Amino acid sequence: MIDRFIGKYRFLSNFYPCTIDLDGTIYPSVEHAFQAAKTTSISERREVLLAGNAAAAKRVGRGVTLCTNWESTRMDIMRRLLKQKFSYSGLKMLLLSTGNDKLVEGNTWGDHFWGACNGHGENWLGKLLMEIRSELREEANDTGEDSNT
Repeated sequence: MIDRFIGKYRFLSNFYPCTIDLDGTIYPSVEHAFQAAKTTSISERREVLLAGNAAAAKRVGRGVTLCTNWESTRMDIMRRLLKQKFSYSGLKMLLLSTGNDKLVEGNTWGDHFWGACNGHGENWLGKLLMEIRSELREEANDTGEDSNT
């Protein structure tokens, strides 16, 4: 089991630097894009984009005007952003290299929805990553690629 997205497994974190396109704007991490996706306000999205790092983007995102359908769309948005992140060959291979390990976004800040704090939580980020890893493995098998698993 991989229970923290740090060190060797930092690439699993939404804070990890990567190029993400959201509605034609390029963001420097999944976290930036996800926080921007919460709002339709161009100025608030720009604030998130210009945040110095992913932690700052998360802080800015806590104050944006939420889309009316945010609760019902956030899971699909996260899935789409993660699929984009792991479509890059280097990150794809790193995700596949986790084999069949259970992925848990362990944290100490009390996120029980996307992760697990002190072993308790829904761990939706981990579940989505495992779902994407499984899809990537199937695609690799279908095309005859080596999935490193």
